[in-house]
Amino acid sequence: MTTNIKEYMNQAGRKARAASRAIVRAETGAKNMALTAIAEAVENGLSRLLAENCKDMEAGAQKGLDAALLDRLELNELRVAAMAEGLRQIATLPDPVGEITDLKYRPSGIQVGKMRVPLGVIGIIYESRPNVTADAAALCLKSGNAAILRGGSEAIHSNRAIATCIHTGLEQAGLPLDAVQVVESTDRAAVGELITMREYVDIIVPRGGKGLIERVSRDARVPVIKHLHGVCHVYIDTAADRDKAIRVAFNAKTQRYGTCNTMETLLMAEEVAADLLPELGRMYQDEGVELRGCEATCRLLSGITAATEDDWEAEYLAPILSIRIVADLDAAMEHIHCYGSSHTESIITEDFSRARRFLNEVDASSVMVNASTRFADGFEYGLGAEIGISTDKIHVRGPVGLEGLTSQKYIVIGDGHIRT
Repeated sequence: MTTNIKEYMNQAGRKARAASRAIVRAETGAKNMALTAIAEAVENGLSRLLAENCKDMEAGAQKGLDAALLDRLELNELRVAAMAEGLRQIATLPDPVGEITDLKYRPSGIQVGKMRVPLGVIGIIYESRPNVTADAAALCLKSGNAAILRGGSEAIHSNRAIATCIHTGLEQAGLPLDAVQVVESTDRAAVGELITMREYVDIIVPRGGKGLIERVSRDARVPVIKHLHGVCHVYIDTAADRDKAIRVAFNAKTQRYGTCNTMETLLMAEEVAADLLPELGRMYQDEGVELRGCEATCRLLSGITAATEDDWEAEYLAPILSIRIVADLDAAMEHIHCYGSSHTESIITEDFSRARRFLNEVDASSVMVNASTRFADGFEYGLGAEIGISTDKIHVRGPVGLEGLTSQKYIVIGDGHIRT
């Protein structure tokens, strides 16, 4: 079986490499036509998409998938509509491919500049969320890349149905179907092959649980764009507006639980804790959120669990929140430095100087002032969609959209110039 998987994946790699050479020549109009056609196919295929997703949901429930994973797996009419809207938004975005910047004359007479170019073939490994199939395909297509998509076995029926829509759109636009390939095999050996095919794959993007991303990061021989987990914080400062603080802190945790940009730890300045925390605590508990707090928090709130060291490091992806009362801004930033995952951090304050300090000193891919951490995604940043969040510091950081899926090369324009 492993030999068959190796052959299958190598064939997919060869097809993707050939398609990448064709897709880089595609005009913006053709790519946009394909994206619009895919969106129409998704909308027209609503009944089939929901039926195939139902198979995955039933199988997932039988396997004992937890509530967070089932939430990520589920498709409904609103999520399918959002998938189609995301495709159309990407079609309206400027095409980054071929953009020339910094073109300047040198003393020798040559012109030197930079041109934005596709990365080539992108391998994407993800779990649960079938909408990633459409988002990833669209972003890779618009940025001139070929894609090999390997979704989780729990979403195999949904992903196959979405792949049919993608191929319908590619065919209508006259683009190669191999530009987007969804791996049909659920064998885990397919992942091992994909992350080591350096001759065919230029970048790997893993999206899923910490175990998957750690495995890919450890075993890959292809460069990886990744984030391990999202331990996101909201810090309520002594200079916070009370209504803003309550509204943002509540939304950051309860708007949706199973996402990497959901707040997992609330930090609060001790000067305002006695005023704000009792009301916020009641709101969380009324919403069904389990609270785990430091010693000072436990004195202010009844019926909560004492937080442990593990809680400060936890990505719950569930209605659980850890709360810590800290002395001041410096103590909050020290906590974030020790326990944060470099994903998204937010401060609630009306003090401009403290806001600037937080923006400058906190090391994360997204740093916010007076805003919910739930805004940290591609749609909200105007990217149309995202292929993932990068907490690395090289090449791309934060939500990875079209520009993050391209690189730059130097171009030189002369007129018979020679070096003397």
